[in-house]
Parts: sequence; C-alpha cells; structure tokens
Amino acid sequence: QVQFVESGGGSVQAGGSLRLSCTASGYTFSVYCMGWFRQAPEKEREGVAAIAPDGTTSYADSVKGRFTISRDNAKNSLFLQMNSLKPEDTALYYCAAAPTPWTNCPTWRRGGTQNRRGQGTQVTVSS
Repeated sequence: QVQFVESGGGSVQAGGSLRLSCTASGYTFSVYCMGWFRQAPEKEREGVAAIAPDGTTSYADSVKGRFTISRDNAKNSLFLQMNSLKPEDTALYYCAAAPTPWTNCPTWRRGGTQNRRGQGTQVTVSS
C-alpha cells in the first residue's frame, strides 16, 4: 500500500521560512520523479517543484530562487525548503509521485497524472 506522510506546515509571517517533509512507503521511491504541489481555494493546482531520480530539479516560476526541493532516497524522503514566503504561497501543500519511472519530470510537474499523493500539510503566510 502506497502511503505519503507530509509534515512541516504551519503559519508564518511574510518573509519567513518553512521546511516541508514527505516520507513515502509502499513502492520503490528512488526510481520515481517526486513533486510538491499546492492547492489554494478557488485556484488551480500548481506544480511547485519536482525532482527526478538523478536529482535534476524543476520549479514553477513563482517560487524560483525561494524554494528548494531535495530528496533522500535512502530514507524514502522528500523535502521542500521554503524561504522568503509570501501571502500568495498560502495553500495546502502535498507530495506526489509520478505515475511511472520513465515519466518526464518537468512535464509531469506542469500538469501530469496524480494517482499517488499525500493528504497534504497547510501553509499559511500572513502579511
């Protein structure tokens, strides 16, 4: 059974930082592209960042230079370091795995199939 457990969300003031974590189980984590996505009320889902098995990263323009995605394959863990947070970063953040080991990671981040994802952790940024 595939499971994802996210943590690290919370409430911060603009300019602050948070570090999200996602621990996966039930599949071979190391061979799949992994991503962080966010969903805010009345907004479309956004692929925030993705990281391929080889460590290659992809980011949404809205977070480039502020967010950093990383992974620890030995611990089946995915991370998102978020700095210089803005009120518009407020959303439910969740991690997801690409559907296949050969899925193109940047393309998937921008709008691919998500059939394996976590419940999410809320991030709220106040001005």
